[in-house]
Amino acid sequence: MKKHSNLSRLLSYAGGHKILTWLSWILSASSALLALVPFWYIWRIIHDILDVAPDFSRADQVASYGWSAVLFAVLSILIYIAALMCSHLSAFRIASNIRKALMSHIASLPLGVIEKFGSGKLRRIVNTSSAAAETYLAHRLPDKAGAIATPVGLLFLLLAFDWRLGLFSLIPVLLGFLIMMKMTGPDMEAKMKEYQNALSDMSNEAVEYVRGIPVVKTFGQSVYSFKRFKASIDNYEKWVIAYTKTLRLPMMFYTTAINAVFAFLIVGGILLTRNGISNSFLLNLIFYIIITPVIGTTLTKIMFMSEDSMIVTDALSRIDSILDEKPLAESSVRTLPSSHSITLEHITFSYEGEKDALCDLSLSIPSGQVTALVGPSGGGKTTLAGIAARFFDPQKGRVMIGGVDIRRIPKEDLMNQVSFVFQNSRLIKASILENVRMAKPEASRQDVFQALEAAQCMDIIEKLPDGIDTVIGTDGIYLSGGEQQRIAIARAILKNAPILILDEATAFADPDNEVRVQKALSTLSKGKTVLMIAHRLSSIKEADCIYVMQDGKIVEGGTHTELLQKGGLFAHMWQDYSEAAKWKIEKEAKA
Repeated sequence: MKKHSNLSRLLSYAGGHKILTWLSWILSASSALLALVPFWYIWRIIHDILDVAPDFSRADQVASYGWSAVLFAVLSILIYIAALMCSHLSAFRIASNIRKALMSHIASLPLGVIEKFGSGKLRRIVNTSSAAAETYLAHRLPDKAGAIATPVGLLFLLLAFDWRLGLFSLIPVLLGFLIMMKMTGPDMEAKMKEYQNALSDMSNEAVEYVRGIPVVKTFGQSVYSFKRFKASIDNYEKWVIAYTKTLRLPMMFYTTAINAVFAFLIVGGILLTRNGISNSFLLNLIFYIIITPVIGTTLTKIMFMSEDSMIVTDALSRIDSILDEKPLAESSVRTLPSSHSITLEHITFSYEGEKDALCDLSLSIPSGQVTALVGPSGGGKTTLAGIAARFFDPQKGRVMIGGVDIRRIPKEDLMNQVSFVFQNSRLIKASILENVRMAKPEASRQDVFQALEAAQCMDIIEKLPDGIDTVIGTDGIYLSGGEQQRIAIARAILKNAPILILDEATAFADPDNEVRVQKALSTLSKGKTVLMIAHRLSSIKEADCIYVMQDGKIVEGGTHTELLQKGGLFAHMWQDYSEAAKWKIEKEAKA
């Protein structure tokens, strides 16, 4: 398959703005060539002055040459501004379309893929990689067109007046170019990738650290308690210092070379004037001394363009790392389940590079039954719930709802069948009304009120300044974990899906909130097929069936009473739980 260039990849996002990118290059190249014209007028001014010296009053064309030089300089600037306007309009559209494409694709990916990347890394790829593409298109490509046109014009000027001085001027240019090629070769490309990796790791760990600040403050810890974050900072520091030291000598020689044009011109002047100096040679020498600094500026631009080209290559690679992730396959034939039962047949699933999280697991949840999953941490409970909701597909086995393989149920239909309440339910920065209405956009205010009331949320609404129109996250208005859970339950009640998945829904609730959350969940669960994960074993005593999971397998199953009678893992867990609850009650009584 033919590999497309970075430029063609970027321009594929331009739509109708692609012509603006091409126009920006033409205008930038024209601007660069026009910027050289004032140097010719400067040569004319010097020529006229030397020609009439010492009677300078006879140089009557100097003023007109000067104004002509200014005119072309201003014209060059205006055309360059027009080039940048064109390139920026196109670059903004391309960056915007890249972000849209990424976010649209991310929304279609299974939850397991999102967790694999991490929110910090995803945010950095979406924002930083698209910004790198924008900078490359808006600035570097127009400058590249100008940097290509400038040497062409310079070469003509350098060789047109005195080819011998021109060749002397080109020697340091050649040296600087060779050093620059050494610095910006394959090694630099590999180093640039390492640099972006170090930044990405540090960004990801920073997000996780910020999320864990409450824990850090509660236990009086510092950044050192987050070893991965500290290690990512140390790794970035070591890399940057080592890389800077590696480039120190090449950069010193490069800077010396491009600024040594005057030295070569002086040597050339001495060698070429051993038999005397003429006015015309002096004129050309002065002209070359004036124009040669443009060479250094052009070479430096080219060097930074090479670096930016590597940055955009790496950015596209990271964009591809997201776009190459495949969404879950959907059947072209729309099949709807006839009931709301859940069946898992011989499910095996493992996260990338890890042992099996679920191993040949099978279970059946009849329609309208409340089923609970318990067991030690890492046993696969959350993974099983995610598989049942098709957050990701198993490597082996199949999941069925109402006897239909969920891979044959369209995503929208499947999501209409299932509601979720997670242990860390999040609210967006919007009003309570908008947060709840996310479950059913066409719902009326009265519908939202009824859902909030059923979810035991009226005490929350009453204390907020604008009731259900209060925007969460502004003006210091925030909700506790238990209050957020109740709002999330109201959202699920409004959706009224026949299948309900609860993942530690009372995990962050204080005792008062837990009572309210349990009442809300009781209302929500009526008549539904419920799959719930719980660590608080008292919350699942009335479940129709309890499955005990360990190491990705179901080791026990039955009602609360049946499992206690078996005296297995659940009985030991219940005993430990009861003793912990008794110790807590005794401690509170003594207090």
